[in-house]
Amino acid sequence: MWAYLVRRLWQMVPTLLGVVLLVFLLFKFFGADPAVILGGLNATQEQVAAIRTQLGLDRPWWVQLAIYLREIVTFDWGRSWATNESVAHLFATRLPATLTVMIPILILDTLVALPIAMWIAYRRGSLSDRTVTVITTVALSISFLVYIIIGQYVFGFQLGWFPVQGWSDSTLTNLLTYVPLPVLLAVLVGISPQTRLYRTFVLDELGHDYVRTARAKGLTERTVLFKHVLRNALIPIITNIGYNLPGIFVGSFLIEVFFSIPGLGREVLLAVNRSDYPVIQATTVYLAMLTMLINLATDVLYKVVDPRVVLR
Repeated sequence: MWAYLVRRLWQMVPTLLGVVLLVFLLFKFFGADPAVILGGLNATQEQVAAIRTQLGLDRPWWVQLAIYLREIVTFDWGRSWATNESVAHLFATRLPATLTVMIPILILDTLVALPIAMWIAYRRGSLSDRTVTVITTVALSISFLVYIIIGQYVFGFQLGWFPVQGWSDSTLTNLLTYVPLPVLLAVLVGISPQTRLYRTFVLDELGHDYVRTARAKGLTERTVLFKHVLRNALIPIITNIGYNLPGIFVGSFLIEVFFSIPGLGREVLLAVNRSDYPVIQATTVYLAMLTMLINLATDVLYKVVDPRVVLR
């Protein structure tokens, strides 16, 4: 196990370097001139040149690349070009709000979708199965933006159950007051694709010979489903969760914008609109690192869930 972990961590180094170089080249040679963007339409050539000197953009590209690599190693990305706020401080202050909203969404998506998927998979072809399939298909056909608009109007303005916007410095207040409505709407949207996907995983396992053997031995359906089928279906389910996990650290742009949540997703969107390169570059590299670490953790979980899995 330890040899596998060390080997995988070592293999991440060239991958991460490739991501870093790609991001640097895209912003350096294919993006717009940041000095011109920051200077505005009325800036003179002297003002643009002064901005380029201040940002270090007048140095050779290999010097800029070295500075960029130093920033990655030291986790010091300098300051935002738009707000002059430290990028590290920006991440530290915006990430908690994103996690406060996105972690409950990920947990509830899995906890709600998995039992429903197992139930309709076991009752394949029944009225319940067809009804849930139709409902999830219709739900998938509606844009998330429609859910947000209708949800805010009904639950916020008409019924007055939840505030439609706002945030506080108290995590408990946020969880009890501002988080329930966006989480509810996101779960209503998210369980549809998850339920259909998990249903496919469970149906695939139900068709295997070991299920018929377990039933022939007289095991109860509860034992067959939860001890045998679910255990084997967890491998692709964990893969799907690991695939979705990096997204919770960036958040949903629509949720954070429409509910005025000061999270990282909204900050990244603002950085793109402002051409705030330090924030965009830091987000891209951090997300690449996080994705690789989550993939490694997912592979290790395979071994925990199923000891038959061999890590090589």
